[in-house]
Amino acid sequence: MKLTFFALIFPLIGFTQWDGNKTPTYPELIDIYKKWDVGHPEIELYQMGKSDTEFPIYLVILNGAGDSLQTFEKAKTKTTVLINNAIHAGEPDGVNACLLWIEEWIKKGKNTKELPVIAIIPAYNIGGMLNRSASSRANQDGPEEYGFRGNAQNLDLNRDFIKMDSKNMQTFAKIYHALDPDVLVDTHVSNGADYQYTLTLIHSMKERMTPGMYHVFSQEYIPDLTKTLKKKGWDWSPYVETREETPESGIQAFNDLPRYAQGYGSLFNTFSITVETHMLKPFPQRVKATKDYLDFLMHWSQVNSKEIESARQQAKLESKQHASGIFRFNYQLADKKDSLLFKGYEFGYKPSEISGKERLFYDRSKPYAKYIPYYQTYLSHDSVRIPKGYIVSGEATAVIERLKTNGVQFTEIEDRSIRKVHTIRILDFESAAKPYEGHYLHRKVKSMENEEEVNVPKGSIWIPCDQDKVNFILSVLEPRCEDSYFVWNFLDSYIQEKEYFSAYVFEDEAAKLLKENPSLREELEKKKTDDPEFAKSAEAQLFFVYQNSQRFEKKTFNRLPIYKVY
Repeated sequence: MKLTFFALIFPLIGFTQWDGNKTPTYPELIDIYKKWDVGHPEIELYQMGKSDTEFPIYLVILNGAGDSLQTFEKAKTKTTVLINNAIHAGEPDGVNACLLWIEEWIKKGKNTKELPVIAIIPAYNIGGMLNRSASSRANQDGPEEYGFRGNAQNLDLNRDFIKMDSKNMQTFAKIYHALDPDVLVDTHVSNGADYQYTLTLIHSMKERMTPGMYHVFSQEYIPDLTKTLKKKGWDWSPYVETREETPESGIQAFNDLPRYAQGYGSLFNTFSITVETHMLKPFPQRVKATKDYLDFLMHWSQVNSKEIESARQQAKLESKQHASGIFRFNYQLADKKDSLLFKGYEFGYKPSEISGKERLFYDRSKPYAKYIPYYQTYLSHDSVRIPKGYIVSGEATAVIERLKTNGVQFTEIEDRSIRKVHTIRILDFESAAKPYEGHYLHRKVKSMENEEEVNVPKGSIWIPCDQDKVNFILSVLEPRCEDSYFVWNFLDSYIQEKEYFSAYVFEDEAAKLLKENPSLREELEKKKTDDPEFAKSAEAQLFFVYQNSQRFEKKTFNRLPIYKVY
């Protein structure tokens, strides 16, 4: 029995209230949850894995089964809400909101009948939370002290969900797939324009939802959300990402790529939401708005559990069957605009006291409520035919490890064999000039497929596409996808030429080759005619001949260790 003397008096005295302008340090936060774990059978605390520090990442579960195996089984079979706090540790609204919500729930008698399974990561970015100050958030009103955006490796963990550079993300994947949450919430504080709302929300792009999930979202969730929050005294707005400098230019729906927590959840057909409270509102006000939203979501998820579960099961089935046979990606915002009633402040420009140049300001003495453009439609600009499955060559260990960590189903190939497959070759791409989150991202990727016989080594894996994680599989293995493993540099060694030639040696062989191969001579002359820069370069012309000779590493050049079977 977990009850102690401390726990007996706890419901009467409570912990320090976190509804003011303070947020707990990491040791204070975990101490609270440890005491709740001891004092209340309905609250379970688990160490789930490593972080970027010496401290583990914890998971708190309310309304579990009292035993780890049974609790995680219950989470997979019942409606489950996963709340992720302090991914940006300088944005601790969710940290305080969860403490206040649980304390209130305890005082009200710990009723579990009205709740789904609730899983909370108290603090995801532990390294950032330990890097505490009162100055790093220049645009934020409180709390008195807070953590830092980057983790101990100075990574933004809300860009790490696909690349998985951090130990934190390896643990998050373990948590995520152990729970298979129906609803995922990531708590944040916004940056950007000034406006009247305390609470803004990012919801999954409708284009990434199946029709059944979008129906539940648009017809059930949104009306209930607006009505419930209104009763609690809150208006809310879609996240204010402006088209130009101010909201009057219009706001646009956020493109939740898989690198983000929300986009990652969407790949697995989870209802995914990012809470973004407004930076310029006082911290206690932001915490209360977050708490009231979470309270709504927890109860809404239980009341609508049948609809949520049914929509997700249908989405998983559709993913496995992929009836259309096409996977769409590279979504870009369309020019189509709707109208949104928005509560903002008039803006203007005045001379800067620093530079003397014109600077923007918002006038809070002049609030307005008016319709502004709202761009919320995305169109896919690329697509790929979905194969029966993929083979990932055994030496691509970084790729295989990430697939394994994310619960992708595969079988290991036990013997080296020659197989007829469709290979993927990179034709062209551009790379960033500066590093982004530890990587030089590729973009504008062009690739081609060829049917070839390849030598598949022992230890390679076969990944069938008739599984409900197919959206994740396609997103990371198809090189042209926005957040593929190719884009994130995990396959760069395969796009570097390994053998070369000395010009003074190859010149004679190249001349002989052109004499023996008139068609190659014609191709060379045509290219010189069509491309003036090429015609000026002796080096480029010699390399052209080299590329078209038997000397060139044609079999492996720019060929990825990922093969497709149709």
